[in-house]
Amino acid sequence: MLKCESLGRTYLSGGRELTVLKDISFQIEPGGFLAIVGPSGSGKTTLLGLLAGLDRPTTGSVQLDGQDLGRLDEDALARMRGKKVGFVFQSFQLIPTLTARENVQVPLELRGDGNGRVVDELLFRVGLADRGHHYPAQLSGGEQQRVALARAFSNHPRILFADEPTGNLDAATGAGIIDLMVELNRDVGTTLVLVTHDAELASRARRTIRLVDGRIVADSAS
Repeated sequence: MLKCESLGRTYLSGGRELTVLKDISFQIEPGGFLAIVGPSGSGKTTLLGLLAGLDRPTTGSVQLDGQDLGRLDEDALARMRGKKVGFVFQSFQLIPTLTARENVQVPLELRGDGNGRVVDELLFRVGLADRGHHYPAQLSGGEQQRVALARAFSNHPRILFADEPTGNLDAATGAGIIDLMVELNRDVGTTLVLVTHDAELASRARRTIRLVDGRIVADSAS
């Protein structure tokens, strides 16, 4: 499902080169569940952005579902993400002027699919069937993250990338989000790749990669 080879990322900072990732290579099978962990500044979020095609590597390559992301222009990358990729962020990234239901429907409308039944099913799946008419400001942090999770699954993605999905939630609420992600991974078969500092969330993954100073120092299955 996902394969990266000799992946590296270098930025210019203050006139000097700053290497954030060095020689990253691994692959993930369809339906896998991978957690990327490591201390702050180890390159976790940078790696996630490269894997999702949100940034381009300085060296190496990423293949997603058989497509070499380096060979796609920005329009092709956007189309690929719209069809195959879902995202969940720590800060929810909901549109404040849209209701929960409308937020979930956005990816469907962008691809010309007005199927409201899918939206209703997803809101029911994440326990928000009776909250669809509420705006983000009227929802708790946990409810907002559940809306974000429903939105991420609205286009039936082959792969879901999550960046600290429980980072803004208390322990009990975060555990509920973890349960939902595991359930959707199991029932829908979507491949999960997430960055987390949450030891509980990382322990639920079937595989964990640990980064230190931009390099993989451990790769273990659970």
